[in-house]
Amino acid sequence: MRLLLATFAMGVLSAIVPLINMEAYIAGIAALLGDINIWLVALVAGIGQSIGKIPWYEVSRRSMDWSYIRKKMEQPDWRRRYDKVKSTTDNRPWVGIALLFSSSLIAIPPLAITAVLAGQLQFNRFAFHATIVVGRTLQFAALLSGVAYIVHE
Repeated sequence: MRLLLATFAMGVLSAIVPLINMEAYIAGIAALLGDINIWLVALVAGIGQSIGKIPWYEVSRRSMDWSYIRKKMEQPDWRRRYDKVKSTTDNRPWVGIALLFSSSLIAIPPLAITAVLAGQLQFNRFAFHATIVVGRTLQFAALLSGVAYIVHE
C-alpha cells in the first residue's frame, strides 16, 4: 500500500514540477522490486500524473482572460492561428485527443506543453484526464515491464 501511495504522490508531484522525473522513479521501482502488480502501479502513477496536470490545465484555461494574452489575441496573426486550431479541435475532437495521447504515451510533444495547450483550447476535462490516464498507464506499464524483465530475468 505504501508503494501505491508513494507512486501516486510522486505522479502528482512530477506532473506539477517537470524537473522531477517520473520515468526514473518508475524504472527504479521495477529494478528494486521484482514482485509488483505492474498494471496497478502503472495505473496509480497514471492517475497521479493526470491529477498533477490539473493546475497546468486550469491555469492555462483561465489565462485566456489575462490582459497579456488578450493583448496578444488582438493581433490578427495570433487570433487567426488560435481560431484555426480551436476550430479544428472543436470540430474534430479526436485530433486534440490524438495529440494529447501521443504526448501522454511517448512525450512528443511534452505533456507539460500539451496540458497548457489543452487548457487554452478548453478541451473537455473528462477527455483530457482520461486520455492522460490511459497514455501514461501504458507508458509506465511498458517501462515497468521492460526494466523488470532486464533486471529480474
